[in-house]
Amino acid sequence: MTVSAVVVTYNRLPMLKEVIAALQNSDTKVNNIIIVDNNSEADTREYLTSLGSEIRYVRLPENIGGAGGFNKGVRYFMEETDDDYVWLMDDDTVPTPSALTELLEGAKKVNNQFGFLASDVRWTDNTRAKMNLPFPINRFKKISLDATEMEQLRNATFVSVMFTRQIVAKIGLPVKEFFIWGDDIEYTERAARQLPGYMVPTSRIIHKMAQNVESNVSLDSINRVPRYFYAFRNRMYFSRNRGFVRFLRAHIRIAYEMLMIFFNGQPKKWLRVRMVIKGVVHGWFFHPSVEYAKNKVKE
Repeated sequence: MTVSAVVVTYNRLPMLKEVIAALQNSDTKVNNIIIVDNNSEADTREYLTSLGSEIRYVRLPENIGGAGGFNKGVRYFMEETDDDYVWLMDDDTVPTPSALTELLEGAKKVNNQFGFLASDVRWTDNTRAKMNLPFPINRFKKISLDATEMEQLRNATFVSVMFTRQIVAKIGLPVKEFFIWGDDIEYTERAARQLPGYMVPTSRIIHKMAQNVESNVSLDSINRVPRYFYAFRNRMYFSRNRGFVRFLRAHIRIAYEMLMIFFNGQPKKWLRVRMVIKGVVHGWFFHPSVEYAKNKVKE
């Protein structure tokens, strides 16, 4: 079985070098390393160009966000390679040497009948990365840190998640219009509507975020608040696709998050509230279409 790894990057060259090195040193060979560059500065371009045939370099003419980058990367996998699997990750995602081996072992255990397979994402201190916590189908179950058995999930993030070529052919590409936030949740849930998605806890990834914190509009630094427009707009889109009850539940949850803005001691409270409202209202009318790639491999 052959694998394309897709890494989306934007101006984080030192970390990107570490990710590429980890992929090159994987216990199981990565057949194609596809780097999608969201128009980073010259140092990133020069370094990636210098790698020559060691990678497949896809440089975009402008920054179209993580969602756009993954859209382009998965399209490249489908149209320019004949690999069996696509393995997605950010440029601060460092796979352990056995991470891919364990994902492929997981694929064998379910006879390749899966919507997605996700790794166990840890922070630098080996605790779970809070932005990538696993959400089992059983909402009351917590997956232990020493788990070894695969667990069915509702969704997963693009911090080490793998799909088959067949699933991508069926469900299409990630929605590029999301720009950032929520594209991975929507895409993995789309895949899970075809076949179950699983966490493979023996596949370990280190997510080297600056801090191990969850995204929270009421607590985040003021310079990051404008990004929450995309978070709430995109949430409206994919919660709508979950059915009316969950769409209604999403609104209740958002009302709670707005209320918490006033209880937390962060500045610019009304700016935070306006960003939430703007995202929600835009989300009511946000109807991006799903794109499909040509399949290089004849089914």
